[in-house]
Formats: sequence, C-alpha cells, structure tokens
Amino acid sequence: MSSTVASHEPLSPLTADSAAPAKSAKRPRLYVLDGLRLLAAIGVLCWHWLGVERFQGVWHGSPSKLMPFGHLIGAYSWTGVQLFFLISGFVICMSCWGRSIGDFVTSRIVRLYPAYWVAVLVTSAVLMVVPTIWGDDTHHPTPTRILTNLTMFNMPLGVGNIDPVYWSLWAEMRFYVLFGLLLIWGLTYKRVVAFCGVWAFLATISPSVNLPILETMVQSTYAWYFIAGIAMYLMYRFKPNMVLWALIVYCWLMAQDRMRGVIGGYEYGTQHHLSWYLVMAYVTAAFLLVLGSALGWFNWIRWKWLTVAGSLTYPLYLLHQEVGFQVITRVSRHLDPYPTFFLVLAAMMVAAYLVHRLVEVPLAPWMKKKLESAFAQIRRNGEPD
Repeated sequence: MSSTVASHEPLSPLTADSAAPAKSAKRPRLYVLDGLRLLAAIGVLCWHWLGVERFQGVWHGSPSKLMPFGHLIGAYSWTGVQLFFLISGFVICMSCWGRSIGDFVTSRIVRLYPAYWVAVLVTSAVLMVVPTIWGDDTHHPTPTRILTNLTMFNMPLGVGNIDPVYWSLWAEMRFYVLFGLLLIWGLTYKRVVAFCGVWAFLATISPSVNLPILETMVQSTYAWYFIAGIAMYLMYRFKPNMVLWALIVYCWLMAQDRMRGVIGGYEYGTQHHLSWYLVMAYVTAAFLLVLGSALGWFNWIRWKWLTVAGSLTYPLYLLHQEVGFQVITRVSRHLDPYPTFFLVLAAMMVAAYLVHRLVEVPLAPWMKKKLESAFAQIRRNGEPD
C-alpha cells in the first residue's frame, strides 16, 4: 500500500541488484529492468506528491484542483509498488543463481543498508527541525526510534518508520528470508518451481487459517508479485512452458482478488473513489512489462544511461516523501504547481545521485570485502576438525 496513507501496510524494490543475468545464462544485460525500476519509483513519487488529497498543506491547496491531470495519474500510480515486487522476484532469482547463501546475504546488506542509513539520518535531521505533515508524534524521530530504524527491522518490533515509505523494505526482507532458505538448499529449476508452488498454496490459505506468523512470512497480499517475478525469470532462463504460464496466471488472479482489500487504504489518501478496473489495468500493465522483459520484447532497448537511472531508484525512493514534502511546501509558495513538481523532482534526483556516488559507490566495495572475509572465516572455522 501507499506509504503515505498506510504506514501500517508493508513497499519496493528498488533494492534488487542490477539487472544482469547470471554468467551461466550468457544473456545480454536487461537494460529495460533498470528503466522499469525508475518508472516504478516515479510512480510511487507521483502518488505521494500528486495523488494524495489528505495532506493539502503540502501544496497549500488540493492537488486535484491545482493539478487535475497530475492528480488523475498520481491517484493510481501507487501501483508502482506492485511493479517493484515483480521486478524484485525476477532479479533476486536471477542474481542468486549459482551463488551461496553468504554471497546472497552479502549482496543484500551491501545493496540495502548504506543508502538506507543515510536516508534515515537525513530524514530524521529534517524532521527534528521542521514539523511533519502528519500533525502528530507518529513519525517524530526520537533517539530510540532512529536507532531502531537503522536496523531495518523496526516494523516487527512495533516501532514506527521514520519515513512511512520504509514499509516496503520489510515486505522485501521477508521475501529475502524465504528465498534465502531455498538458497541454502540449493537452486535448481525443479526446486524453484516447487518453492513457488508451495508459497502460492500457503499464501492462498493463509487468510483463512488465522496464524499470524504464517501470514507474516507468506504475505498473502503481496506474495503474488514476487512469485510471478520468479516464474518470469524461469521463463527467461529456461523458456516458457505451461506450468510457468499457469503459475503467472494464477498469481494475477490472486492479485486481483487481494486488491479488493487494498484499494480502500488508497481511497483514504485520495479522499475519493478509485476504479478497481483502472487499478487492475495498471497492475496488468506491470505484469506485462516484466513478462515482456523475460520474453525478449524489449531486447532492442540498449540505452546505457538506464544503468545510471536504475542506480538512482533506491535513494530516490527513500528520500522522496518526508524530505520531498518539506521542499514542496516551501517552493510551492513561490512557483506554480507544475513547475514546483518538476523542480523538486530534479532536486530529488540530484540528491539521489549524490547518495549513490558519495555513499553507495565508495562504501559498497569496502563492505563487500569485509563481509566476504567474515563469511570465509566462518566457513573455515566451522569445518569439523
């Protein structure tokens, strides 16, 4: 769900490795996935900035009246979350093939934490100086809340997110845990298909069995996007077959069913009715875009700038809401709405680039080296005498 109106809901993405296939696959880089990640991030950004009517103080007026066309797009673009999860299923499966659990854990820590730590600290600093748009203490950055947020496991501890957009990271983390368990066993075509089938079955029955721990892990609302993304990668690597097609269709059918319980939270944000048909049109487009990437529809896309664009997705996503709202509130006093939107978007892109270049790029190799050394030491000392 939207992080603005649903901090109680688990978002995106964003956090997958670069879209390059495993070496054994010998396939060209899927530049289109980098572009789709940025598209998804911009979609979520548009939802928060243009689609949400609940916080009219951000724009000093109603977005639907100030920017009717922008609001029409933004009111439905929260479905970028679903696109994120589809991409995550695809890319995590792709990047794990032929790797160990230590490699997987290392890649996730290196990819997720540096930009996240910066975002938590920057957002906390901003919110200590200026009041949040929420009008209460729900997201006020107390010292203990900041420190707990730095673990990225604050949600299962019942500690609120410094920025509501972090909710999707907990959804991603649970997916990583499940896939990591499979990785310990070892990835094979048969095992991954079986994994998808078992997960789909458990996610189907979870709402009716009333086991909170089961629902926490299988995520009956969002599992369908991760599973479908994995199946699409299997199509990419091994070619389509009836089982994979059936799995993807089943995921779409279950996604549309679960969407009935999701839309209400977004209507709370837009303050008006949202069409289920339009929502599912966006979700179906997300399925088709990732499926098309797997089937080679977009192999003609070779724009290398998409690699850079994809690298901005995660820091942009982490910074755009609370910090973005504060910038918009001040700039919109002096500029018309659309110039404000594009100016602040450009500023957020620059900020995301700086986080990537000044934090992620220099810190990632050092962290990777240290973690690989640590796992190697654990393996050596863990062997029986």
